[in-house]
Amino acid sequence: MLEQQKNKSESKIIITVSGVDRIGIVAKIANILAENKVNIEDIKQSIMQDYFVMFLLGDISQSEKTFKEIKEAILKAGEELQMEIWVQKKQIFDKMHNI
Repeated sequence: MLEQQKNKSESKIIITVSGVDRIGIVAKIANILAENKVNIEDIKQSIMQDYFVMFLLGDISQSEKTFKEIKEAILKAGEELQMEIWVQKKQIFDKMHNI
């Protein structure tokens, strides 16, 4: 049971997107995730004075791509959108925020 939880946890990624708001940010990221068979499990976004921030929890367990390949595709989209994007495994994110 503990091993299953660990495997589930290893397949989760956190994506953070921030920058000046514009049309199509969520669509672009969601399309890349869909193309890579990444399931969006949770998504939160906020806009404050034309500044867009989004947090997304994804599950990569069904993807045929590696974490690195998925991350590179998302970061490329960030460059195209002129947004700052961070992609990390949820395990790392959790450990960073428990210190």
